[in-house]
Amino acid sequence: MDQKLIRNIAIIAHVDHGKTTLVDQFFKQSGMFRDNQAMTERLMDSMDLEQERGITIASKNGSFRYRDYTINIIDTPGHADFGGQVERVLRMADGCLLLVDAQEGPMPQTYFVLKKALAISLPVLVVINKIDKPAARANWAVDQVFDLFVKLEASDELLDFPVIFASAKAGYAIDNPDDSIDGASMKPLFEKIIAHIPQPVGDSQAALQLQVNTIDYSPYLGKLGIGKVVNGSININQNIVVAKRDGGLTPARITKIFRFELDRKVPVEKAGPGEIVAVAGLDDITVGVTFTDPDDPRPLPLIDIDPPTVAMHFIPNNSPFAGLDGKFVTSRQIEQRLRLETLTDVALSAESLGAGVGFKVSGRGELHLSILIEKMRRGGYEFQVTRPQVIMKEENGQVQEPYEELTIDVDEQYQGSVIEKLGKLKGQMLEMSRRNEIIRLVYKVPTRGLIGFRSEFLSDTRGMGVMNYVFAGYGPFAGEILNRSNGTLVVKDSCTTVAYALFNLQDRGRLFLGPGVKVYRGQIIGECSRAGDLVVNPAKGKQLTNMRASGTDESVTLTPPHHLSLEDCIAFVNDDELVEVTPVAIRLRKRD
Repeated sequence: MDQKLIRNIAIIAHVDHGKTTLVDQFFKQSGMFRDNQAMTERLMDSMDLEQERGITIASKNGSFRYRDYTINIIDTPGHADFGGQVERVLRMADGCLLLVDAQEGPMPQTYFVLKKALAISLPVLVVINKIDKPAARANWAVDQVFDLFVKLEASDELLDFPVIFASAKAGYAIDNPDDSIDGASMKPLFEKIIAHIPQPVGDSQAALQLQVNTIDYSPYLGKLGIGKVVNGSININQNIVVAKRDGGLTPARITKIFRFELDRKVPVEKAGPGEIVAVAGLDDITVGVTFTDPDDPRPLPLIDIDPPTVAMHFIPNNSPFAGLDGKFVTSRQIEQRLRLETLTDVALSAESLGAGVGFKVSGRGELHLSILIEKMRRGGYEFQVTRPQVIMKEENGQVQEPYEELTIDVDEQYQGSVIEKLGKLKGQMLEMSRRNEIIRLVYKVPTRGLIGFRSEFLSDTRGMGVMNYVFAGYGPFAGEILNRSNGTLVVKDSCTTVAYALFNLQDRGRLFLGPGVKVYRGQIIGECSRAGDLVVNPAKGKQLTNMRASGTDESVTLTPPHHLSLEDCIAFVNDDELVEVTPVAIRLRKRD
């Protein structure tokens, strides 16, 4: 393939600013679908969890053709917890599209992903998206993006960035926000990509260099290493060496090569400089290794990854209900799955706590780890997890802890309760601004304080507040932060819950379960209204006498139980409590 006709672009943006929707329009308007062909919405978000949550969790590769050009797309996650994905996949790109919401302007994750792109001097094409919103401020958004570039100390060359205005949902792009949108399409954006994103550089006659930036799996071919051919060329049945992260060289042979078309992989015989391909035939590979020439090995520089900030313990399930729901329950099976995850996710690490005790799993944040737990749960795994703990480090004899820069947009009627709560979480206000009746608060908060804060924040703001945060580095230990002041309602003996007993317990606290649920000794079924745990009997029925038959007064009015999500459970538990995770249920319990 002619290098001049290749464009490799990464699409970067804050969460929900329209990256995946834009890719849908690229594929649709490139003419690669038949007119009568059904097309899935948000085609690149192939994971169930991505479709359900409306966020991109794992970076994806795709491509489309426009005129004679092949445009390779790298769709990146927007959430900072999956920043490890962004850092490495940007190495495959020769330029990037920065999407910014025309109403919201640059947001915390915009800062985060743009910082990563500028760090490796990638040319940036700014797309002001969602210009069809009633409250869109397209020109204001451009000014805010320019200020962000200045703040990140972009070079003069990068400061002169091209801008285009678009509505990914409506499927059009225009050069000026005042231009007519009648008959408009994505064509102006296609032309700008070709004009402003440089072609890949590389010498087809040089020694092979291909760095693995992502790993995929095939049930037939095993591991697939995905990366860009930087120099040289790669062919089927070619003998290569794999330059590992520790500096070692391992001989290997290429069995299959795939190029991307739309969101599919298409087999090819060979690939040259600038092409993004998936390569099969190598079992023992990890992210960051380089495929290179055995006669002239030239490893590429290793990818630097930000360190994990939060850790949890994954423990084999030992509750009375252990093994009833899950297919994979042993310590060895859990270890195999965790090792598999760490191969594809470089921001994740797992280490053993000792024979049969469990594993310490470290990641970039609470969401990062909860997504891992949910993926394992849906895969048939059964285990227990502890409350997340931040990873401290020591510098010059002082304990340092991770901090986040938290940005909150909230209606002014709720700002008082939010400010009060953030004060208790040791937050330091950095900035406060107002637009109409919306207050924007910027805080620096210990990562510990944000564990479980999102659900409280949404309750306090009646679901109307918006919060986002990015890693702000390490700082001095902020002191004790209280997780939960109230105790729990703990089951006395194994039983099945009864409506009459739960009715009598309603005044003692907030219940998490309804009637007819099997529970065991030590299981937590609610939050006590006072400090300290209360041991309860949720199966206690009426005392029946000759004067009192079982059929009388049997109707009781129960308040609907407060069902906790996985994230709520993880945030709720204290250090002496566990979350039991199975494919069927999520339970809270006291440690034995």
